[in-house]
Amino acid sequence: MLQVEELNDRLIDLAFSEDIGDGDHTTLCCIPADAMGESKLLIKEEGIFAGVDIAKRVFHRFDPELVVEVYIEDGAHVKPGDIVMSVKGREQSLLQTERLMLNILQRMSGIATMTHKYQQALIDAGTKHVF
Repeated sequence: MLQVEELNDRLIDLAFSEDIGDGDHTTLCCIPADAMGESKLLIKEEGIFAGVDIAKRVFHRFDPELVVEVYIEDGAHVKPGDIVMSVKGREQSLLQTERLMLNILQRMSGIATMTHKYQQALIDAGTKHVF
């Protein structure tokens, strides 16, 4: 039986295969291979942040030399303007991993935010459930 890490790696590999295929040709032809840069993940909507570990795995799976610095951890309440993380390294790698990382973080954060809202509604209604 496969471990969670192996399953995550397979999912990431499949997503890269679908999204990038044989290469992000725009990035590869327009950005020099040795160009270095930094990306920052800026929050645009209030909610609960989730997915930092899988985001780091996406970056390192594609380019192990990318350096990720996390400022806000999973489960934290975030608001517009918050910077959750920064990633430094080859600009080609940053651009090619951006879409997959954002898709994962948006989905996981959306689920975390909705779960938090439902939980808060139950508390406000005085409903008690044991899970």
